[in-house]
Amino acid sequence: MISSTLVPPSINLESVRLEIRALQPELVKWRRQIHQYPELGFEEHLTSALVSKLLTQWKIDHQTAIAGTGIVATITGQTPGPVLAIRADMDALPIDELNQVPYRSHHQGKMHACGHDGHTAIALGTARYLAQHRQNFSGTIKIIFQPAEEGPGGAKPMIEAGVLKNPDVDALIGLHLWNSLPMGKVAVRSGPFMAAVESFKLLIMGKGGHGAMPDQTIDSVIVSAQIVNGLQTIVSRNINPLQSAVVTVGELHAGTRHNVIADTAKLSGTVRYYDPQLQGYLQERIDQTIAGICKIHGATYDLNYWRQYPAVINDRRIANFVYSVAQEVVETSDRLLPDYQTLAAEDVSFFLQAVPGCYFFLGSANPDRDLAYPHHHPRFNFDEIVLQMGVELFVRCAEQFAPRYPL
Repeated sequence: MISSTLVPPSINLESVRLEIRALQPELVKWRRQIHQYPELGFEEHLTSALVSKLLTQWKIDHQTAIAGTGIVATITGQTPGPVLAIRADMDALPIDELNQVPYRSHHQGKMHACGHDGHTAIALGTARYLAQHRQNFSGTIKIIFQPAEEGPGGAKPMIEAGVLKNPDVDALIGLHLWNSLPMGKVAVRSGPFMAAVESFKLLIMGKGGHGAMPDQTIDSVIVSAQIVNGLQTIVSRNINPLQSAVVTVGELHAGTRHNVIADTAKLSGTVRYYDPQLQGYLQERIDQTIAGICKIHGATYDLNYWRQYPAVINDRRIANFVYSVAQEVVETSDRLLPDYQTLAAEDVSFFLQAVPGCYFFLGSANPDRDLAYPHHHPRFNFDEIVLQMGVELFVRCAEQFAPRYPL
């Protein structure tokens, strides 16, 4: 069994107040309960019921069944002031868990392999502490428990349902436990932080035939191979080298036998970028590249291209605010990363398009305890000691937001 109480020597929790440290066993309990019963997007009924039960127990006003399974809790401080939203996601992934731990998934083919169980536990701990210490902050804190971040996306439906209204949210923050960073490190960056994500599916239609008579065919495999290579030139020869973008073909399926030239091939891929001005451009270049190669070979094609999430772009003022709070919580400056970015995507971006905000990472990897597998891996797990750090970060943001951003 993985212990949750041992504090590694590489992390200092002295900045975490004693009452929040005392919450650690409860944070672990909630996280593990959620971890054992993972649910996919818009199916988070058990998780939502647990969240609502605890909020009710703590006498925290909240709304349920928002965009299906979403919840919004509202906690008012001692005096009127601005409204700060804190967002946490609740959904799991369609992955079979390989971890041999007492709290492993009980739902075959489903697993919390991205840390959302930890996000929900941190948000619950934050709600409980703030409800018990309303005298320590002014204004209103809205805690958003969101479904379906992994897909098809729950942020936009929650916004459309009005979660940023009544009272109107002035700013929003959120964190992601991040196994690409050592536990206790905090990455906060102004501007582009995570990428926009778009996807495509492609059907190449050629003309099949005998493998010994290629002159009588239009080989969909050859066409596909040249398309895969051609798509790689879009970033390398069309995008400013000082920008970041990715075009990845993740699937290619063709053929049924070694001596048969396939008449069709199916490909799918993902597109990532930071700069909103690239929206539409990459899709156009992908279509042009495919069309040109198909024309050369006499093939036809059907391209299905769709946008999923925009880039996560942090507001400068709110990012600076979160960074200053993080400086109080981490023990040394080298544990704060102001320039960290990733081409992973997150639908918190829809919230950040609607209101100023900041999304940041809290490092959660501990290789010494074999807790460093990457996100979406069937053995993903994180060091639970960072849960209390997450609560401390959120609580300090709640306490300091009104003085920094008065109405």
